[in-house]
Amino acid sequence: MEETKTDHEVITIGAGPTALAAAIYTTREDIETLLVEKGVIGGLAAITDWVDNYPGFPKGISGLDLAQGLQDQAERFGAKIDFGDVSKIAKEGDKIIVTTESGELNAKAVLIATGSDYKRLGIPGEDDYYGKGVHFCATCDGAFYRDKRLVVVGGGNSAVQEAIFLTRYATHIDLLVRSDKMRASDVLQKELKKHEDKITVHFNTTTDEVLAKDGRVIGVAGTKDGKEKVTIDTDGVFIFIGLKPNTGFLKGSGVELDEIGLVKTDQFLQTKVPGVFAAGDVRSGATMQIASATGEGATAALEMRKYLEELER
Repeated sequence: MEETKTDHEVITIGAGPTALAAAIYTTREDIETLLVEKGVIGGLAAITDWVDNYPGFPKGISGLDLAQGLQDQAERFGAKIDFGDVSKIAKEGDKIIVTTESGELNAKAVLIATGSDYKRLGIPGEDDYYGKGVHFCATCDGAFYRDKRLVVVGGGNSAVQEAIFLTRYATHIDLLVRSDKMRASDVLQKELKKHEDKITVHFNTTTDEVLAKDGRVIGVAGTKDGKEKVTIDTDGVFIFIGLKPNTGFLKGSGVELDEIGLVKTDQFLQTKVPGVFAAGDVRSGATMQIASATGEGATAALEMRKYLEELER
């Protein structure tokens, strides 16, 4: 890490839309803020091909351009961004110690904005066509597939909910379930049956490869019943096999997580550790949308300002 200063008013762990929005608010009010990011500035938004539902951009905007705009705005007000991997945080008195591979940083308030990663299948073509035929968010990208065929992968609640949602756009959906039964709730399975005209469920079917031609996704190769090779034609693939929250570094911190590892907060976005806040996709109950992530970042910034003011009293 290039940053040599160790004492900060606010540190955000992560530099995605949530953290950048928070930094715009804190730095604009002269609250010194450092963002620590281990990956890509802008998070998942930055590697999303096109964002069509972010308010204020009627023609849509590329994820990279949106992320760059947020970064430029935060830096204009004085936010500093540093690259590093946070391994743990700990509360000591009125300070929060943030440990990175380069040493310890101190903050009066910390925002956990590390987001969540979509669990991946780890198959050929999945990463190559991410955002360009392979997707993990139906609300974000479903509208690109009006009157197209789609494949949805997964058998849990998310897969069934998103498959049903996608029927408003796609002409037909093939739902690939690797086991012999659904993990989705009975209520959702009953709802799924109402869409049998547009959704075909394939049980005991693995997804082995995303097939493409001339840079465009054209199908999925799979295996049925452990032996029969199958190919399903499609214009796009939506994968819903769960989320993996980026919260491993919180072990032993006192920050409470829910059953899948997302951070629990109160209505003010504060965790059980005073001075440690969480917002965006890493927070339990988040909607996993860029617009709401930036909104939560702004809210977290205002709540951190109140917390800092109380510290000074």
